[in-house]
Amino acid sequence: MLKKTYTIALLGNPNAGKSSLFNHLTGLRQQTGNFPGVTVEKKIGSCTINGELVKILDLPGTYSLYPNAQDERVVVHVLCNSDTENYPDAIIYVADVTALDRHLLLATQVLDLGIPVVMAMTMSDTASEKGVSVDMSLLANRLKTPIVTVNGRTGEGIEQLKEVSGKMLLQTKLPVRSPLFKPFYQLSPLELGISRKVREVLPNLKSDYSALLTAQHATHLPHLSRESRNQIFEMLGTEAFEPLRWQIHETLLRYQVLDPLVRDAMTRKEGQPDRFSDKLDSVLAHHVFGIFIFIGLMFLVFQSVFSWATAPMDWIESGCGQLSNLILAISPDAWWTDLLGKGIVSGLSGILVFIPQIFILFLLLTILEEVGYMSRAVYLFDRIMQRFGLNGRSIVAMVAGGACAIPAVMSTRTISNYKERLLTIMVTPLISCSARIPVYTLLVGFLVDKELKWFGFGAQGLVFTALYALSIVSALVVALVFKFFIRSADPTFLMIELPDYRLPHWRNVFRTVYDKVSSFVFQAGKVILLISVVLWAMARFGPGHQIADAKQKALVIAEAQQLDSIQTLDLVSANVLEASYAGHLGKFIEPAIRPLGFDWKIGIALVTSFAAREVFVGTMATIYSVGSTKEDNHEPIRERMKRDVSIDGKPVFTLATVLSLLIFYVFAMQCMSTIAVVKKETKSWKWPIIQLAYMTFLAYGSAFLVYHIFS
Repeated sequence: MLKKTYTIALLGNPNAGKSSLFNHLTGLRQQTGNFPGVTVEKKIGSCTINGELVKILDLPGTYSLYPNAQDERVVVHVLCNSDTENYPDAIIYVADVTALDRHLLLATQVLDLGIPVVMAMTMSDTASEKGVSVDMSLLANRLKTPIVTVNGRTGEGIEQLKEVSGKMLLQTKLPVRSPLFKPFYQLSPLELGISRKVREVLPNLKSDYSALLTAQHATHLPHLSRESRNQIFEMLGTEAFEPLRWQIHETLLRYQVLDPLVRDAMTRKEGQPDRFSDKLDSVLAHHVFGIFIFIGLMFLVFQSVFSWATAPMDWIESGCGQLSNLILAISPDAWWTDLLGKGIVSGLSGILVFIPQIFILFLLLTILEEVGYMSRAVYLFDRIMQRFGLNGRSIVAMVAGGACAIPAVMSTRTISNYKERLLTIMVTPLISCSARIPVYTLLVGFLVDKELKWFGFGAQGLVFTALYALSIVSALVVALVFKFFIRSADPTFLMIELPDYRLPHWRNVFRTVYDKVSSFVFQAGKVILLISVVLWAMARFGPGHQIADAKQKALVIAEAQQLDSIQTLDLVSANVLEASYAGHLGKFIEPAIRPLGFDWKIGIALVTSFAAREVFVGTMATIYSVGSTKEDNHEPIRERMKRDVSIDGKPVFTLATVLSLLIFYVFAMQCMSTIAVVKKETKSWKWPIIQLAYMTFLAYGSAFLVYHIFS
C-alpha cells in the first residue's frame, strides 16, 4: 500500500490524448488553478491507486524541454523544481503510437531527468487503420520503462495503467534509481562541469541534466531567486557554453538514437490507401475553399445558438415568471416577499434563461475542437493573420473569445512572438463573447421578430451573426493599427501539428461543456444574483423621506387624472423607483449617456454590468420587476421594457436607442475580470489601461454616431 500522498504528472506532446486520459483517471474529481509564480492554468484531479488517493497533475503539452511559449515553459518549471508540491513522484508520458518519431524526443528528455516514467500509448486503433504496428516489448526494453496501451475513447487499459503506476510509485522509495534510468544523452565534460556548478547553487536538483536545463532556462523559471539567477548567469559568463548550439547538438544526438529505435519497433504495411484525413484536408484545409467553409461553419454555429435555444429559453422565462407571480400572490404583503419575488427570482431568471444558448455554443465549439478541425483553422488563417500583425494561433484565441475573453487571453501563451501575442491580447476582448449573448438576445428581440425568416434563415440569427462579424472585423482593424505602434525583434513562425480527424470523445465534450456552463451559473451567476439583490434594495429604498413623498405625489396625480387601480400602481412604482437610491445613481450618470439615447434606467445597468456584461439583463429584469405590478410581473422583461415611456410619452427603447445599445456592447470592455487577466498576462497596468481607453472610446463614439443617424 502507498504510505503518502503522491503526485503523478501527465505529460506529452499536444494532441497526444492527455485530456481524455486525464478525464478517465480523475472522473469528476478535478479542479483548476494557477501554477505558483506563473499565470498558466493547471488542472488537478485525483484517482485511487492501490486503495489510496493520488493527485493527478495535467501539464501543458510541449514538444520538448526547449519551450518557446509561456505554457510550455511551465513544464521545465515543474520538472526542474523539486522543492514544490507540484513536483511529480512519477510521470505518465502520453504518446501517440502513430507519431513515435516526434513523441519520443520529449520522452527521452524526461527519462534523463531521473523521474520514474510510465508510457501510455494512445491512438492504437488509428494505427491499425493506417497499417502501423509497434513492438511494445522491444520499445519498453530499449527505453527501460513500462509501456501500457490505452484507449482514450473507451477507457480500455486505464486499470492496467493505474496498476503499473502504483508499482512505479513504490519504486521511488528505492535508494538507487540510476540503473533503471540510464541517460540517453551523455553530457560532455564542459556540460557536466556546468551542471555540477549549478547543483552547488541549487542542491535540490535531481540530476545533472535538470541542472543543465535550469542553466539554459534560468531567465524563464519563476521559482529561481534573483540571487540564484545572478550566480548562474555569472557562472555561464565564464564558460564557453552556447545554449542554442547545445540545444541543436543535443536534439540531433537524441535522434541518432531514436531513429533506429523507431525503425526497429515500428512496421508499416505497404500499399495502404490514401488516408481519410488527407482527403478531407484537400477540401477543408484548402487555402481558398477552406476559409469559406470555416465562415460557413461559424455562421451555422451562431444560427444554431439562436434557433435551438428558443424553446427552452421560453420555458425557463415563463417558469420563472409564474414562480415570481405565485410568490407575490400567496405571500403576505411584506418586504421579504418583494425581495423574493422581484429581487431573487428575477435575478435567477437572468441566470438560468441563457443556459441553453451557452450550452449549445460550447457544445458545438468543443465538438469542432475534438474532431481536429480547429487546428486546421489555425493553419488556414496564419497567412491572413500575419497581415494584421497576428499569428495563426490568434484565431484560436479569437474563436475562444466567442466563448469568454478570459481563457481566450490566457490561450495566447502558445504564441511565442511577443508582438503577435500582445496584439492578440489587445484585440481579443473585442470578439463578442458568451457574456454578450444575453444582452444581444434581449435587444435583438426589439429589432426582429423571432418568427421572421430572411433567405430561409432565422432573422434573429442573421442579426446575431452580423454582430459577431462586426466584432471580428473591428478586432482585425484595431490589430492593424496597433501593428505600427508595437515593435518586436522576435522572429515569427507557426509550428502546429494537424491531428487526424476522429470522432469526438463524448466524455471530453460533455465534461468541457459542463465545466463551462457550471462556471457561468456558479461564478457569473453569483455576481448576477448578488447585484440583483443589491439593486432591489437600491430600488426599494431612498434617501430621507423621498420615497414617501414620491408615493404621495403619485397618488395626488392619479386622483387628479382619475386613473384606475392598475394605472395608479404603475405610476406609484415609477415615481418610487425614480426617488430611490438606484434612481439617483441613474440620474447622476444620465447627462453623460443621454447623447447615446440612454436614460437613467439604462445608466444603472451600464454601471452594474461592468462587473460582467450579462449583468445588464439581470439589472433590467430587477428594475422593471420592481417597477411593475403583481398583475404584469409574469410578463417577459422585453415586453415590460417595450411599454416603458419617457416623460414626453415617447417609447424609451426606440430603434435608434436599441441599435446604439447593441453597438455600445459590441465594443465596450465592460468586464473587470478581463482587465485583471490582461494585467496578469502582460505584467503591467499599461496595456489594460490602454485597452480600456480605446474600447470605451470606440463604444461611446460608435453608439453616438448610430443613435444620431437612426434617430
